[in-house]
Amino acid sequence: MKITILVILTLLLSQITYAQRIVPATAQQTRTVIRGGIIHMGNGQIVENGVIAFDKGKITYVGKLEGAPLANATIIEANGKEIYPGLIAPATNLGLNEIELVRSTNDFAEVGTYNPGTRSLTTYNTDSKIIPTVRSNGILIAQVAPQGGIISGASSIMQLDGWNWEDAQYFADDGIHLNWPSFFQFKFDDNGASEKINEDYEKQVQEIRSYFSQASGYSKQALHLERNINFEALTKVFQKKATLFIHADYIHEIVNAIEFAKELDVRMVIVGGRDSYLCTDLLKETNTAVILGNVHSLPSGDDVNFDIPYTTAAMLHQKGILYCLSIYGYWQQRNLPFIAGTTVANGISKEDALKS
Repeated sequence: MKITILVILTLLLSQITYAQRIVPATAQQTRTVIRGGIIHMGNGQIVENGVIAFDKGKITYVGKLEGAPLANATIIEANGKEIYPGLIAPATNLGLNEIELVRSTNDFAEVGTYNPGTRSLTTYNTDSKIIPTVRSNGILIAQVAPQGGIISGASSIMQLDGWNWEDAQYFADDGIHLNWPSFFQFKFDDNGASEKINEDYEKQVQEIRSYFSQASGYSKQALHLERNINFEALTKVFQKKATLFIHADYIHEIVNAIEFAKELDVRMVIVGGRDSYLCTDLLKETNTAVILGNVHSLPSGDDVNFDIPYTTAAMLHQKGILYCLSIYGYWQQRNLPFIAGTTVANGISKEDALKS
């Protein structure tokens, strides 16, 4: 009987333990200093025997031991350990998606095709069980972006240690995400996959131009007979208060997307950029940044070198093109350090990989 009772109590207690979640840390009470570590600044610099000071939850000093504010502080001896900054995961739906097969937990896409008024900010779920697994591997900030349609909506920068979306908000509505039409169409049948040119490509691009033309006209009007929240969201892009993130992979798409943004005179970033190594001169000339995806992937075609996905970052870096690394998805963000490691093995220095 006693054994039965103990088993039942154990099961009940295990359920209580399961219900616990990682919560944000309590407020810092005393000034704290980490001393004697090898500090990787994240800007390419390394500080040997360095010091990091914290006060009231803020980093107040990072640098050499000489002149560091050590008085009246709690000292933590790093003893030569490596200290790295937190990483940033761009263009992810982390916090918007939980279990792929449970529809009620998937809140990353809005119904419809053009949804610039959709905001990831208020949808972000700080109670996600996935976020702690991502934080545990060094990802502390994420650009949380919606997906789907032609214009998915507005992304926001979130810090991954918060009670709710207001607490987690770091920078609201930093940009609008546009999915550029694919130049190629893929067909899957019993003979495998085949590729052909998208016959509706020009038509789809023209529809995007028409939509942005209407939105541009709306943004220039002082008064409106009828409010349009989607056009209002794009107004920040036309005013250069927000960035237009254009998701494009193939060379034709990237070139057309850059031309499109130049016509609109807006700030833009290429997201994906699988073929970005083919147009580095154009990227450099137009000062276009790239959020590079697909590092751990296969080549885009039979005649493409097998290591192109691994070496693209090095090609962009050599040309002086601003870029960063990303991974599609949400839970996959925990692998971001390994993505950076792959670029190190293929031409990028360790400190430059950390910067990216």
